[in-house]
Amino acid sequence: MDPSAGSGHRLESLRWLLTLEGQHLLQRATSLYGGSDTAADAMRVGALLRKDAAPERVAVAMTQVRLRRQATSKFGPLAERMYFTPEGLEQATRLQVADHRAARIAAAEPGSVLDLGCGVGGDLVALARAGLTSAGVDLDEERVTVAAANLSALGLGGAAQVADGTVLDLSPFGVVFADPSRRNPRGRVFDPDSYSPTWSFVEHLLRRPSCVKLAPGIPHELIPDGVEAEWVSVDGEVKEAALWASPLAVTRRRATVIGSRGLATLTDEQDPGAAPVRPVGRYLYEPDGAVIRAGLVTAVAEAVGGWLLDEHIAYVTGDRPGRTPFARRYEVLEELPFREKPLRAALRARNVGRLTIKKRGVHVVPEDLRRRLDLHGETEATVVLTRAGAKGTALLVRRD
Repeated sequence: MDPSAGSGHRLESLRWLLTLEGQHLLQRATSLYGGSDTAADAMRVGALLRKDAAPERVAVAMTQVRLRRQATSKFGPLAERMYFTPEGLEQATRLQVADHRAARIAAAEPGSVLDLGCGVGGDLVALARAGLTSAGVDLDEERVTVAAANLSALGLGGAAQVADGTVLDLSPFGVVFADPSRRNPRGRVFDPDSYSPTWSFVEHLLRRPSCVKLAPGIPHELIPDGVEAEWVSVDGEVKEAALWASPLAVTRRRATVIGSRGLATLTDEQDPGAAPVRPVGRYLYEPDGAVIRAGLVTAVAEAVGGWLLDEHIAYVTGDRPGRTPFARRYEVLEELPFREKPLRAALRARNVGRLTIKKRGVHVVPEDLRRRLDLHGETEATVVLTRAGAKGTALLVRRD
């Protein structure tokens, strides 16, 4: 079967959904679903809608309702008015991250921005919300149609069209944003040379004012000179790395954390470059993943007046109850035996039944160890398994 045939059918269905008839069916489907989305609800809603509409049209509307609900975690209330494809939603940038990036671009006051590989338009929406004159291009007509529909549905300016951004004249645009595809027909790809557009194109793009979104695992040695690398996390989960070319680059390495209390950023200008290594103190700090990726753990140690347990492991410790948005703080209750048998005895003596195991720098599979410990007590505990110098250590801690 020709894959393009399926793509053409999806595009036709999407275009129909944007007509008045399609919008009416989508509104009915949304209303009938109400606040739940069980299999029984889907069958009930489908049966009601098929009384007045063809089954294939009903399927299109119901799919969009489900995608909008899934998209709420990324786009919040905006998802209720937006359009998605399953692949496009999976690959779309979380709105908090896209808004942060758009604000940084807007601060440079570019005349215009090109979103090269715009997908379903998540970043294009953020750029338009930031007041930027923006346009998006993508090779996939279905994605372009969705991106344009999202701008229209949200009452935003901007445009999207089918084009190959790698052969466009980019000179009219003040800033170019690119999100290279890190997938192929077999799934995710981790080799930058397998990105689309290629890594060589990315390097060329970074010689002009631009921002490139990448996977957070990008090796530091690949980052060109004069380019800022920013790692971004949301609620403790690292979402992406972004490379900022001059003049958008402000520093060399940056960690940005976004959470319920807002946004905070840490740069290599705050990094002392080294920190002492000493035994565990009263508190243990677990740096955010963005901080670790950016290589700024010693900056956290400096901020809380602490030190490292091991120069190669991303734990900070100290005797002061410092507060920082860049790390979780735990109170160290006591040091337990590191070997499995005496550790089991110690935990059983403390009546532990529910155990959270955190580990860094040691060869332990928490799920397997938890099963072997076979604990049945009534209390809950957290144990950190790590290394202090050349020695393994087990720390009983409590979230502070």
